[in-house]
Amino acid sequence: MRRRSVLFAGALLLAGCELPSFGAPDPASAQGSDVESMWKLFFLAGLVVAAFVWGLIAFVTIRCRRRDDTIPNQRSGNIRLEILYTATPIVVVAVLFGLSVATEQRLTRTADHPAFVVNVTGFQWGWRFEYPSEHVTVLGTGESTPPELVLPVDETVQLVLSTNDVIHSFFVPHFLEKRDLIQGVDNKIDVTPTKVGRFDGRCAEFCGLDHWRMNFVVDVMSRADFDQWLAAHR
Repeated sequence: MRRRSVLFAGALLLAGCELPSFGAPDPASAQGSDVESMWKLFFLAGLVVAAFVWGLIAFVTIRCRRRDDTIPNQRSGNIRLEILYTATPIVVVAVLFGLSVATEQRLTRTADHPAFVVNVTGFQWGWRFEYPSEHVTVLGTGESTPPELVLPVDETVQLVLSTNDVIHSFFVPHFLEKRDLIQGVDNKIDVTPTKVGRFDGRCAEFCGLDHWRMNFVVDVMSRADFDQWLAAHR
């Protein structure tokens, strides 16, 4: 009874605590939160498996160390134990694989009616962000003043990704996902920003000598400020 009480109290304590990010940037989008949750799950699963293996090694090292010249038990095997240590890794991998597929499907699913559509075009060496329904286009390179991709907070925006030349890669670290821009490939992603602020973006695919110039900024603002920005740039 005491053991159950301790386990229950520990579960409540962990439920009330926010897990560390384990090195990942603080997500600024709903899709990034999904990626962060998977990362934390895999990290914790790895820690549990490692602790279990280290525990077994320590147990065998201490418990089965040689004390005298007595010959150890020569039993050839233990069927139940062999089934257990064969089935357990399979179950762990199957569960993690299933959760990975579910997360991937959520990330690649696109909305039929997003709040806005932005055409993102990469070129050597800069970016063009076009809001077709609003007749607004932002064009520039990151050499001096990086171009800004302006998005409204808490609304789903669909980014249609294309390239005019070589392969580029759209990457915003705080979104915790990236997607390649490939000629002839219809790539698009949905982004739902959850935090107001400015977030750095860059091309994550080496695309030539001036690859370093392909920086940009994502400026997430309230819907009212976003509407004002559109009106000023329309």
